[in-house]
Amino acid sequence: MSDIEGTTPEPTAADSSAAGPAASADRDLSRPVGDVPPAARPPQTGSAAPSQASYDTPARPPLPTGAPSAAIPPRPPYPAGYPTYGAPSAPAGAAFGPGAQTAPTTPLADTPAPSAPRKKSGAARTVGLLVAAAIVGGAAGLGGTYAGISLWGTSTEASAGGSSVITVNDTENVNRTTAVAAKVVPSVVTISASSSSGAGTGSGVIISDDGYVLTNTHVVTLDGATADPTITVTTSENRVYKASIVGTDPTYDLAVIKLEDASGLPAIEFADSSKLNVGDQAVAVGAPLGLDNTVTTGIVSALNRSIEIASSAAPDDSSGEDQEEPGDPSEGPFQFDFGQGQATPQSSATIKIAVIQTDAAINPGNSGGALVDDEGRLIGINVAIASSGGTSSGQSGNIGVGFAVPSNIAERIAEEIIETGEATHGLLGATVQNAASLENATIEGAAIAEVTPDGAAAEGGLRAGDVITEFNGVPIDNSVDLTAQVRAAAAGSEASVRYVRDGESRTTDVTLGTLQP
Repeated sequence: MSDIEGTTPEPTAADSSAAGPAASADRDLSRPVGDVPPAARPPQTGSAAPSQASYDTPARPPLPTGAPSAAIPPRPPYPAGYPTYGAPSAPAGAAFGPGAQTAPTTPLADTPAPSAPRKKSGAARTVGLLVAAAIVGGAAGLGGTYAGISLWGTSTEASAGGSSVITVNDTENVNRTTAVAAKVVPSVVTISASSSSGAGTGSGVIISDDGYVLTNTHVVTLDGATADPTITVTTSENRVYKASIVGTDPTYDLAVIKLEDASGLPAIEFADSSKLNVGDQAVAVGAPLGLDNTVTTGIVSALNRSIEIASSAAPDDSSGEDQEEPGDPSEGPFQFDFGQGQATPQSSATIKIAVIQTDAAINPGNSGGALVDDEGRLIGINVAIASSGGTSSGQSGNIGVGFAVPSNIAERIAEEIIETGEATHGLLGATVQNAASLENATIEGAAIAEVTPDGAAAEGGLRAGDVITEFNGVPIDNSVDLTAQVRAAAAGSEASVRYVRDGESRTTDVTLGTLQP
């Protein structure tokens, strides 16, 4: 593996006074409670004393005389056309969050005017409070921050198509995943890309209220088949937008598109992926197999993973002396999860990327969708799945091993694309190989075979024979790990490198070069 000139990658406390003036253990039961005067105590007779209740409870007043019906006004008649057998019941499947349906609708501009809105009832607000109480009562996570209006304020809003996004049938048994879904689903969209060479669907994440959407390069280039696709985006509210590509980053399989004439969209919140723990809850949201608004849940299975997959660079981006070293990703288990079936790589080039591993179900069409934590914050962009079949024929599907680009990397790249149209990546300037494969190997890492004169490695004092074991605090087990971490860093950024030379562990700081696109 070579890295020479880029040819090879490397949550308020309740007032205690609300409960009463004192704890029950300190209250004088011989005195009446409140402002009600005590009733006169009758003389005691017999051996049994009357109970405390008989002293303090006033006698019930007599019923009024006369015709009671005259004192009770008659019930007003129902409006014309209203059912006479009682108030209408709410339909089953009360929903939270803006609504949507599973198929795209016509563009927003062509949407017919909605009928007069039905008056909102108190039932929906009660349901919202029940759900919020269920969430707040759970373990640490969403907490009070997202209770009530903050999280459930849009529970009675209707979508353009009139259907709902998140259905809740039993409001007394709502779990955390339901709350996460209600928060996140409106920020995830379904992307349809087409060209003369084919079509497919994937997912995307809204990152700004004016319509910037983060997704995968392989979603918008049809796995590298086209550089000029026709793109339409459907939101969870069944609104359809035309979109254009702002920029792609084939090096990390990320892309940003912009929705036309969009405003007021619900942008997702980014989490700090460097603070994740193995075992943290992970929820994947997207459109697997075209089934939009799909929610699956699992955990963070592993961190600091690195995988090598096919490049999805568009045809006019796939040439140049600084492309990744050719490879055959079909030899490994990692496959793209794009469209309605297993993708066919359009290029023999491969990329090395750092990923989060999760067992949340990810299937074809989840690409570009959100992987979020138990507070509904973005921790990764779903990018690939592992297929147990390798090169075998048939559709690739979830086997419990999915991968997502960490949010910290995705956020940096998205910001650079929006600002300049492209993203930068670091260059170490060294040819590296797996240390464990060398004769008489005693440690794992990325062994330097050769350094580029005046490159970042050389300037940092690294030389051939050194074995890099850590990069910016991330353990390095092999050359793919190193390449993925170097590419995750921005060009010109400072990096800390730990390496072993002559059996001694050392550290050095390097200023990364720039990988040429």
